[in-house]
Amino acid sequence: MVTIQGKSVYRDIGMGKLCFLENRRSVECRWTEDVEKELARFEEAVDTVTKRLRQLYEGSVRAVGETNASVFRVQELLLQDREYAGAIRQMVSDQKVNAEYAVAAAGENAARALDLVEDAYIRERAGDVRDVTNLLLEALGSAPDGLEMLQEPYLLAAEDLLPSQAVQLSAGNVRGIALKGGSTRSHAAILARSMGIPAVMKLGEAFGSEFHGKQAVIDGFTGTIYIDPDQKTLEAMEEKKREADRHKVLLRRLKGRETVSGTGRRIRLCANAGNLAEVEAAWDNDAEGIGLFRSELMYLECGRMPDEDTQFALYRRILETMRGRETVIRTFDIGADKQVPWLKQEKEENPALGMRGIRLLRENPQMFRVQLRALYRAGVAGNLRILYPMITSLEEIRSIRQMERQVRQELDREGVRYRDKVPAGIMIETPAAALLSDRLAQETDFFSVGTNDLTQYTLALDRQNAKLESLEDPGHEAVLRLIEMTAKNAGNAGIPIAICGDLAADASLSERFLSMGIDALSVPPGMILELRETIREL
Repeated sequence: MVTIQGKSVYRDIGMGKLCFLENRRSVECRWTEDVEKELARFEEAVDTVTKRLRQLYEGSVRAVGETNASVFRVQELLLQDREYAGAIRQMVSDQKVNAEYAVAAAGENAARALDLVEDAYIRERAGDVRDVTNLLLEALGSAPDGLEMLQEPYLLAAEDLLPSQAVQLSAGNVRGIALKGGSTRSHAAILARSMGIPAVMKLGEAFGSEFHGKQAVIDGFTGTIYIDPDQKTLEAMEEKKREADRHKVLLRRLKGRETVSGTGRRIRLCANAGNLAEVEAAWDNDAEGIGLFRSELMYLECGRMPDEDTQFALYRRILETMRGRETVIRTFDIGADKQVPWLKQEKEENPALGMRGIRLLRENPQMFRVQLRALYRAGVAGNLRILYPMITSLEEIRSIRQMERQVRQELDREGVRYRDKVPAGIMIETPAAALLSDRLAQETDFFSVGTNDLTQYTLALDRQNAKLESLEDPGHEAVLRLIEMTAKNAGNAGIPIAICGDLAADASLSERFLSMGIDALSVPPGMILELRETIREL
């Protein structure tokens, strides 16, 4: 038996034979005298792939929402990119090689160049380049075998799973996913979670195609894969699978129940979301509201700033989906690790401490104004609350209030229907905000604690630095004391306080949060019922 430890993506057990998907294949180089013919073949392949990407976009919108589907819009733009497509045409013309070879060579050169870029967001675009390259090769008749050829139930294994492959997953055939690399924020990870497929990633060099055809078990609870498991391990995993299935049935019985501890303390369980699919999942899992909708995630890969009507339509759909349940939409939290192509931001030496959140919105008042207009207009469709990120002072709140008044006056003058009284709260994600929470509470309607950033700033640990990962301790006593101080000040001012960072889902801290007087916890949709069960047993 071979045991390999990776990173869990979806908590369940998957069993079956490993089937390795090869994403790269050597392409034969052929010399040609008919350059025009090869260029014509390439242009025809571009047209074919463009249509294919549009189909993938439409199918992916239905499966995982517009945010995650936008990757195919980005890939379509890549086909028109001068550096990518131009390099292919130039190679065919100058070196007189077949179109397949030019696509494979130029595509891999572009992807490797992106692999070396320091910025994590840019590095992830290497996968898009490889995906488009494979689709072009397929259109030219020289691509790796696709998922459609795999008809029997199996455990899908690969170095990584490209977006165009991920949307072809069938929950009926794929019993689990195991990847040598990958990202827990990738298209494949999002799809695995939404379809309930056990998945592990980042298995490393110990995991390779030499295990193709081997029996294996994926333990999505621990992030482990067992290859050629012995009888004892197999029996243990089968029992774990049966228990997991039984637990899912029991959890469904908690739908419609209140989240009340054994001591009678009531707390609201809400969901975090970044796209419409996650909002729908929140409703399906009986979330008592949306505690945090990350509005910027829908537009990270767009080529331009979303206009007012586009945003209005999105926010209205979110509120309609939640059918009157409280919905907190955070204004654009752009900057730091979330860069957008349509906002030409200057490179910063330390972006986590730079122009981000409310600082960036105040620096770009037109962007801020457009978003507020869209939010106020959509507010008539449901129970909206607006949340402002990265607040560190009273002056910031007062300037926001001024912008709110200006926007409402504009809408009044134009005779536009909107919701006038929209509660507005602030993120507590810096020590400054926690220490000033007694004063900030007098100027706002509610608090929401972002524990991920609060931990980063309190412990002086860069979240993007992998070398510091072992030092990151979200449950650090210093962080908990800041939360407790903030909760006390919120209670004294008579405003509600929620926790929306990763710490909210830590069941070992639920009892302490209850004792602090936390009013709501906002967690991933799939954890709502599980956490409800934990709290009801306290």
